[in-house]
Amino acid sequence: MRYSHLFGKTFKESPKDATLISHKLLYRAGYIRESTAGRYYLLPLGMRVHQKIQSIIKEEMDKTGAQEMITPILHPKSLWKETNRTSSVGFELMSIKDRSETEFVLGGTAEEMLVDLVRKFQISYKDLPFILYQFSTKFRDEMRARGGLLRLREFVMKDGYSFHSTEEDFKKWYKKMGDTYTKIFERLGLKTLIVESDNGYIGGEYCHEFVVESQIGESKFFMTDDGEYAAHEEVAQFQRDSKNIDEKEKPMEEVKAMRGNTMEDGVKLHNMPLWQQIKDLMMVDEKGNMILAVIRGDLEVNEIKLMHLAKVYKLRHATEREIREIGSEPGFISPIGLAEKAKKSGKHLVIIGDISLRTIKNAYTGANVKYLDLLNVNIDRDYTLDIEGDIAFARPGYLSPHGKILVAKRGIEVGNIFQLGFHYSSKMRGACFTDVDGSEKPYYMGCYGIGLARTMAAIVEIYNDEKGIVWPEAVAPFQAHLIEIQKSKVKSFGQEIYDELKKAGVDVLYDDRDIRAGEKFADADLIGIPVRLVVSPRSGDKIELKERKSGKIELLTLQDILKYFRA
Repeated sequence: MRYSHLFGKTFKESPKDATLISHKLLYRAGYIRESTAGRYYLLPLGMRVHQKIQSIIKEEMDKTGAQEMITPILHPKSLWKETNRTSSVGFELMSIKDRSETEFVLGGTAEEMLVDLVRKFQISYKDLPFILYQFSTKFRDEMRARGGLLRLREFVMKDGYSFHSTEEDFKKWYKKMGDTYTKIFERLGLKTLIVESDNGYIGGEYCHEFVVESQIGESKFFMTDDGEYAAHEEVAQFQRDSKNIDEKEKPMEEVKAMRGNTMEDGVKLHNMPLWQQIKDLMMVDEKGNMILAVIRGDLEVNEIKLMHLAKVYKLRHATEREIREIGSEPGFISPIGLAEKAKKSGKHLVIIGDISLRTIKNAYTGANVKYLDLLNVNIDRDYTLDIEGDIAFARPGYLSPHGKILVAKRGIEVGNIFQLGFHYSSKMRGACFTDVDGSEKPYYMGCYGIGLARTMAAIVEIYNDEKGIVWPEAVAPFQAHLIEIQKSKVKSFGQEIYDELKKAGVDVLYDDRDIRAGEKFADADLIGIPVRLVVSPRSGDKIELKERKSGKIELLTLQDILKYFRA
């Protein structure tokens, strides 16, 4: 490719809203341009990198026996209604109607589509397992698109779906897909950590993210130094330290409490530690039901964990009016006697408590009445929970379930794998296979995704320097960047080198422009192709080869150059 003919040249300025290095460099080097917020054009250079990434993913997926296909972009909304994801997804679905008024959604993920496809066939246990995957455009009406290619509203994803007869068979393939993903990212030049994460709107019981450690990443997770445990902050577990559980339980006491509504106000008034205070958080689910989250005062309620325990899709904080309607008072909420008050007011209340409540004795909390508190409150004796479990955020320094110190990290999520189990096959009629005994059973499923544009951005975040991008060879848009210093006596030599490299199968970007050498060198560094070749009067009949990554320079003959690329 002649650079003079390439659509999309380098640009000196970064976009005004660009804060991430990948956004700035991909824009300035001529790889991307924004259409509207969260939607980008991939220019010819960007498309080449995108295709290299896709090719590597395809090679490794095909090695596992997975089969590529494609689904329509428009998904019948009726399918999403079958699984209730019209009300449970974590992003806004974009809907349209055709001329016959049939409703469709722009696909954010394709679980329903694949199940609908497979149930159109008479599947036997002999046909299982199989994995179908695709490279298709996905749509997410994100509230906040940011970071160039890192958070998009429209992007290409590799999404795969596996179908199994048993959970045991699925677990073998889940590990196989995990190993395959690790290999894919290694080939792309990325070292990934496998992190337990929340399954969110996808469904199922567990999933894992593949995360590239980076301070600019949106994935916040905890990890032990030995790597034995790694989990996203939304699901990270930790050991609760026992406080005063050896204390003798004292009689509960009601006291006046002329204080403000914060936890700190309670600490100051009673001169007792924060951990001995009970924190009460009133929430409302998508159906309008009230949920009271109760936790030890020095911990924070993790709403993702709370939603899972409550088996709800959405939560919001209750208003002061709603709190009073249920029989309590903002800032003085208590689990003691509140269920009875709620029942009398005609409201349904579920009390969910964290396991940390069993690490304290003689706690203090509000009394559901303004300016009244309760002292010496103890679980089981003074209040009971409808649901008890882990609803707390982990923090750096806490101990993992294995007893190791948790360290906080950040990273870029580039892929994920999900256990779906029977989540979709149990909800969609006819999503069954015929077992060996002739009975019909639902498929056991898994799901596996990689965002290609996000992966491209992650590579640039890792591989760059003060001059520009430093592409790994596997994904670089070209193998070599040939620069000709414009002198008439070497001009034909540059063309000769270009022709010979192409003939030998070397993918070359040939900068044939009549501009200053310094500008060409700066553009080459910015674009980031692994090898720069320079033809100039100073090198005579030889060619200067410079490696972008190491900076190593050699003067070589054309034959030596061809040997270099063959090697």
